Amino acid sequence: MATSLAAQLAQIAANSKAGLNIKAQKSAHSKSLIWERQDAATQSFQTIYNKCIGSFEELCSMDRRFHSFAPSLFSEGSQNQDRVEMTADENAQLDKTIVAFLYLVASRIRLQPAIGALEWLVRRFRIHEFNTATLIMTFLPYHTTDQFRTLMSILPTTLPHEYRFLDPYVRQLVAPPRGAIVREATSRPELLAAISRYTLESCESQTDYPALVGFWGGILTQAVNGMVDNGRTGNRALQADNDQILLQRILPTLSESLVMKEASDLQIASYTVVSLLAAKGSLDDGALAALMDQVVHGWTRKTLRTGLVCLCILAHYRSAKQLPVKVAKALLKVQDLPQTLKEIGQTYRVGKLSNGLALASIDRLSKKGDARGLSVVKSLLLSQVLPEKQVKVIYKALLVAAYKITDELDQDGRVRKDLGSALVTLSQAGGETGDTIRATIEEVDFDIEELELKLETTIRPLLAIQPPEDDEHMQGEPESAETQEDIDSALKRISETCQKTSTCLGPEPSDIFNELCAVFISAATSESTLAKFDDSSLLDRSEATEQPFYISFYMRIWCGPYPTLARAIALERVKNLLKEKGDGMDFQAVLPYVICALGDPGKKVRRAAADLLAVLDQVTPGQNVWGAKTLYDKAKDLVLIKPDASRDLIHKILLPALEESVLHDEYVSETLKAALDGSSTRDGTDPKGRHLSHATRLSIMTFLSSHVINTPLLTAKLRLLKPLNQVRSISGTTRTQLLLPLLRWWATVDGVEAQQLASRESIDVAIFDAACVDVVAVNDQSGLEYLLDLIKKPQPAGREGLVKSVFERLKRIWSSMKESTQLATAKILLDLVQTVPSQPLTKRVVSAEAAGLLGEVDLSTNILFEFLASLDDVTQLATESPAHKRRRVSMSEPKDQAQQSSRDKDLLIAARNKASIVLNLVQGSKPESRPELLESLFTTLSNVQHLASLSGSESGHIVQTVLDCLNKMMPAYRSNKDLKIDPSVGHGDILATCIQKSSSPSVINEALLLVASLARVAPDVVLHSVMPIFTFMGSSLLKRADEYSAFVVKRTITEVIPPLIDTFRKSRRSLVSSASELLSSFVVAYEHIPSHRKHDIFTSLIENLGPAEFLFAVLAMFVDRYGTTDNIVSFVSEVVNAFSVEVQLQTLIKLVDLAADTFRPKPVLSTVLLGKNDNEENDMQKSALKVLTLLPRLLANRRMRREINKLAERDDMEAGRIRDLYANLLEDILALATTVKGKKAFYSRCEDALGNLLNLLSIGEFIKSVETLLDRPNITLRQKVLRALEMRVDNESTADPTSRTALLAFLPQLTAVIRESDDVDYKRTAVTCVDKIAEKYGKKDLEAVAAAAATIAGDQCLGQPVEHLRIMALLCLASLVEVLQDSIVPVLPLAVPKALDYLQLSLDKETPDLELHNASYAFITSLTQHLPFIISDKYLDRILLYSGLSAVAGVDEDAASNRRQCLQFLAKLIDAKVMFTALERNWEKIASSGFRAIAEYLEVLGLAIDKHPKSSISRNAAPLSRIFFAALDLRRVARARESRDDEVATRLDELEVVTNEVALKMIYKLNDATFRPMFSDLIEWATSGLPKSDTVGRTLRLESVYGFLEAFFGSLRSIVTSYSSYVFEGATDILKNADIGDADQQELWKRVLKTLTKSFEHDQDSFWQAPSHFSVVAPVLVQQFLRADAVDTFAVLTPAIVELAVAADSREHQKELNTSMLKLLRHEAAAVRLSVIRCEQALAERLGEEWLQTLPEMLPYISELQDDDDEAVERENRRWIVRIEETLGENLDAMLQ
Repeated sequence: MATSLAAQLAQIAANSKAGLNIKAQKSAHSKSLIWERQDAATQSFQTIYNKCIGSFEELCSMDRRFHSFAPSLFSEGSQNQDRVEMTADENAQLDKTIVAFLYLVASRIRLQPAIGALEWLVRRFRIHEFNTATLIMTFLPYHTTDQFRTLMSILPTTLPHEYRFLDPYVRQLVAPPRGAIVREATSRPELLAAISRYTLESCESQTDYPALVGFWGGILTQAVNGMVDNGRTGNRALQADNDQILLQRILPTLSESLVMKEASDLQIASYTVVSLLAAKGSLDDGALAALMDQVVHGWTRKTLRTGLVCLCILAHYRSAKQLPVKVAKALLKVQDLPQTLKEIGQTYRVGKLSNGLALASIDRLSKKGDARGLSVVKSLLLSQVLPEKQVKVIYKALLVAAYKITDELDQDGRVRKDLGSALVTLSQAGGETGDTIRATIEEVDFDIEELELKLETTIRPLLAIQPPEDDEHMQGEPESAETQEDIDSALKRISETCQKTSTCLGPEPSDIFNELCAVFISAATSESTLAKFDDSSLLDRSEATEQPFYISFYMRIWCGPYPTLARAIALERVKNLLKEKGDGMDFQAVLPYVICALGDPGKKVRRAAADLLAVLDQVTPGQNVWGAKTLYDKAKDLVLIKPDASRDLIHKILLPALEESVLHDEYVSETLKAALDGSSTRDGTDPKGRHLSHATRLSIMTFLSSHVINTPLLTAKLRLLKPLNQVRSISGTTRTQLLLPLLRWWATVDGVEAQQLASRESIDVAIFDAACVDVVAVNDQSGLEYLLDLIKKPQPAGREGLVKSVFERLKRIWSSMKESTQLATAKILLDLVQTVPSQPLTKRVVSAEAAGLLGEVDLSTNILFEFLASLDDVTQLATESPAHKRRRVSMSEPKDQAQQSSRDKDLLIAARNKASIVLNLVQGSKPESRPELLESLFTTLSNVQHLASLSGSESGHIVQTVLDCLNKMMPAYRSNKDLKIDPSVGHGDILATCIQKSSSPSVINEALLLVASLARVAPDVVLHSVMPIFTFMGSSLLKRADEYSAFVVKRTITEVIPPLIDTFRKSRRSLVSSASELLSSFVVAYEHIPSHRKHDIFTSLIENLGPAEFLFAVLAMFVDRYGTTDNIVSFVSEVVNAFSVEVQLQTLIKLVDLAADTFRPKPVLSTVLLGKNDNEENDMQKSALKVLTLLPRLLANRRMRREINKLAERDDMEAGRIRDLYANLLEDILALATTVKGKKAFYSRCEDALGNLLNLLSIGEFIKSVETLLDRPNITLRQKVLRALEMRVDNESTADPTSRTALLAFLPQLTAVIRESDDVDYKRTAVTCVDKIAEKYGKKDLEAVAAAAATIAGDQCLGQPVEHLRIMALLCLASLVEVLQDSIVPVLPLAVPKALDYLQLSLDKETPDLELHNASYAFITSLTQHLPFIISDKYLDRILLYSGLSAVAGVDEDAASNRRQCLQFLAKLIDAKVMFTALERNWEKIASSGFRAIAEYLEVLGLAIDKHPKSSISRNAAPLSRIFFAALDLRRVARARESRDDEVATRLDELEVVTNEVALKMIYKLNDATFRPMFSDLIEWATSGLPKSDTVGRTLRLESVYGFLEAFFGSLRSIVTSYSSYVFEGATDILKNADIGDADQQELWKRVLKTLTKSFEHDQDSFWQAPSHFSVVAPVLVQQFLRADAVDTFAVLTPAIVELAVAADSREHQKELNTSMLKLLRHEAAAVRLSVIRCEQALAERLGEEWLQTLPEMLPYISELQDDDDEAVERENRRWIVRIEETLGENLDAMLQ
């Protein structure tokens, strides 16, 4: 165990960066950012410095700040600095310098100069060890780059704690992904702190760069996001702790970053983090406020907008309250802040920030009188960045602030003036903001009028009478002498300029009233001023009880649109007067206006009115009535109230309700209405004795009504009418009798005047119109008549509103009218509805309102009957006018005729318009509940159609309205059986005519829906007219693509067709024939029907017709008209798939029968459905062909097959029906195919249909389905069924166990057919089926297949004399051999001889029987392939013999291919000895057969050699050699048989090439010991095998042998060069003795030279360099140039000599050869000289300078040849010279002279 001292020493050694370990020092020195370790380890500091200083200098050129590091880090002396030897202070100073350099160089890390400079710091100062953290942080923003991976390769083993997460990436030198850094920063605060610290320090030193800030911002944002997510919990306390921890980690960093004004990018990144914290962190308002302070404290012009966005986000997650003071101040300093916030508001929510700023500014305004933020608040409110709720809050805050501002805060009044101006501007704003502010003003619960007076302005829009133009503002001023003087002067001016009137309640406000009113409002702010005004002589207060001016002035004030305070003061002035001087006078005329004041919306006004009423109650009335004659200027019949009634009105009605009236402005009206109506005593109780007699109530009612009529104040009229219009009558006197004069007066006022009167008092004209019209009570005849007169007679211009109010009143009282009154009124209204567009506006309004009224009220059935009946009269009048009667017109009456025509046209238009109006009313009166109108509506429909025909224009809307009403009545007829429709009236014809003549889609839709409904309710009404309707549907409605038209079509089909088909069934005619016209209309319309509607329409049609009877007819008509294109077939397939399988099979059977019907002598159904264009037979059959073309396409339907198989698997009665249908369909198709056998196109379609039909059922179900057909006596049918089975077997899958079981079970039945049937064709078909079944499934039941094979090979099948049966049997046996393998052996002794006999028989005929030939070879091939041991020598000899005969028999390529395939299998699979012996044995026979037979023979031989191994070839070398000897002797044998022939020679050459190839195959498989004797025998056989007398024979044999030797030496090359020893002597003899004049010997001469050339060319063993060989051959070859006159030596001799010279490879041999050739240059024959020169050229080109070593010997001869007599020789000599010069590179001219 190590001691503690040892452990301490080990720890010191581990931490020490200095040591004596040389290997460790070398390893540390080898760490480099640029060089490989092995290179870096050998570098000295001097070398490193010299290479890195250039990089530093480049950095200095980029940034002058790098110059400061030149004296320290990059000085010459830095080469000698060693950190290990430096003191701690020196190291600390060095660290500061290095860190400063790293901060500065960080932005250029990706540049090579930066890496070069850092290389010096790494190598010399080891910054990767001493400054690891800073270096890592310098590179970390580039963590995905190669530079960072290079850095990781030099980092020390132990990294700083915060960067330990890099350990696995350092070990693998893989760049850390961003996600890893984010995860570490999220979970380990020290890493995030390190990154933040480095970034902030870089910013402080102004060495930051975008990549660093972006990296820091991204990491910080993602880390904070992760921290927030990780800290989420359901425990509030724990969540608060987590939030606090998060803030403690993040806020210090953010506090620094947010205030770094020089680093704008850093601030923007910080804003992102702050926004994230606000959005996802659960920060309280304090934290958010602190962040907001930091944001505004540090933002700059560059970051202002982003900072505002951040503030918006912070404010959004903060409570809706005012901003902190510092934040508000900073925001107010921002230029154009409202516009900026508005722009930001398009993307972010700025509402809370704007709200907080506004509230902070208002708070400062109210507390400190600082109005600097007022303009911002106003702009914010007007910029529409605030929601409605916050607008209200802010405006209320402004109003409260206005109340709070005192003289201490605002000594000069400037703040209040600015605030008042702002409030006024805001209250008058437009748009939604203005509406919200004005609503806020109405909602405030303090006195807005008092505030207006305080601010010396009018906050609400001024609705009072405008002062004269020369008047100044009438707002109140503070009390002062100057103000009093102004009022005095104003009163004086008024007295001088205005004439005083007796009353202020004249029809128009007098000038004196307007002037006094303005002064009064100004004086209302001061009690002293008000008292002075009240005591002025103009008001004449002292005579107020005698004259009405004083009180009438104040009554007009409190009933007018003036400030609340002014209205309350006016009431108070009158109250004070009555207190003082009220006794002794009856002031009943004041009561109506007090009642008006009690209904005022201002509570203060209502309180003042209550006080006035209390004073009135205390006044002792006298006999004189105040203002009885003088209150109103033009009063007529002013009714006075009796004293008792007046007292009751005050004591029993008004005073008891006084307190409630003060609280609610509507209460006085309700109380008065209840009192006058007597409802207060109807319950029989009157606890306070407030019962009013009829006389009293009538007196009050009359009194108030009189004032309503006489007062000029619309406000008073309106408030008094509110209770009066709710009282119908008292003691038989209706309110209409009392108040109708008011309506009459109001009706005479024109629109402009009415608007002026209403505007003067701020009243809505429409409200006053309604109040005046409401004076007419229900069933008051005079009032109702007046109302009707108002709308019938022209009214003053601009009174359309009054007209509308009349109609509104009629609508409200309609339900209470008597039925007779309703009828009379309805007739009048109907007449009013009919207007001409050219009539005045009022008339058009009357027409529109009358129509609206009739449409909205409930019209009784009797009224509707009357309306419809009136249409008959109008129609009759229009149709019986003279224009429509036959009359004579003279030429002298054209003008009268035109006028009459115009009148008639107007009558038609009027009739149509009235019909439209009436029918619209019927339609809007719930016709479904009025079925009694049906007959009248049908009559109207007929009349409307008649009118349309007369006018020549379609009345689509009218007709549609009638039809809609009729359709709505149909449910009532369906549910109520007592309602009947008379079928004899002709409703169906009317509808048919309507459908046919209308061009409106909606009309047609409605009519068809009605037809459908009638077909269900009363079929007899429409069925006789339905066919024209369907014809029309096909030509129009079906074309439409809208959903509603589709619904109509489907509904019509569903409702009409079933009863129609039932009608057809009752007739004796064919059902399909009866409906053919209907079907045709739909089929014709197909191409016009929208594609997405087609399927549903036709499916519905067929379903309702009956698919079993009509589906086939629709399909037939479809393909007859449109053909069988892919689109049509696809469509009809979809339609067919919509029905059951049984229906589909029935349809297919009927289609087949329809096609067969066209071929019958008297077609029946096909004449109805097909060939509609012509009845000729050809056209009918063309249509039948289209039907048959469709049939296989339908049978190929996968869905049908799937459904049929599902049903068949159930094996129940339904499955039995399916099988029967299937069998019937199969039988019909087979029968039809027989019928159309002579028609190719028809027969082809039947075959296609049959093929698809066979695949429709599974094979098991198919067999079950056709078993009944096989039992029938008709042999033809049975044969067809078996053929169908054969076709079906082809398509079955071998992997289907169900099919396998079914077919193998059927095999014995087929065997029985073969064995027992006498019909050869039937047998043949059965054999074919056996073949197919056995081929696919035979291996699963060998016993059954073997039995079938024995039967087929027997006399009942193969032994039959019928050729096609033999062929089928042989083919079947071929398949069975493959299936049965050894199990078929017992059958073969009988089958093989017959097969060979049939092969011979096929060749013995004058023309080979190819089918029998091919079938025989198929059987033999299969036998050879699977049972080769069965092929005996006897069989093999016959096969080879017959194959030779077949090869020359001229069979086609297919037969030849079958033969060659058989021979190939024989060559591959038969034993080698047997095969080669048989080939040798049969050579003579094959050779005698012909060249084709020989060629195939050689092909088989070559294949056999290829297939068998070397051992087998070696063992059979003897027979093979004999075969090849015989093959090489073929040329001689052929010449002996026939004379020389070019074609024969060509064929022999081809055979020799093949022979040589096959011989080489054999040689490749023989070793030298085996082949050398064979080769020796070959040479001996060639040279001495024939007597010398047989010169031709010897020559021909040698020719073949040397052809082989050429291929032999050319292919085996240097391997067999030694074999030349057997050849060269004989070759030289041939060259010496050859007679070139003989063609055969000349060819032999050439082959010998070619053979020698190949031997020379591939000599690598110096065989020909030996003098014994060279000296024999060379002279002989040179002497061959002497034959140049007789043969071209260049082609064969020159290559031989060139290759010999190359092979000799000896200067002596080459010189000898050259000397011999040079001698021939002086031969007298030019051909010899020319041949030698060309050879010399070839030698010079091939051997180059090696050959030209004998140039001195050549030069004399060359020189002589320059003057040769022969031009060709001389020319070739020059070429020779040029060739030599090119080779030597020098000119021969000097040598040749």
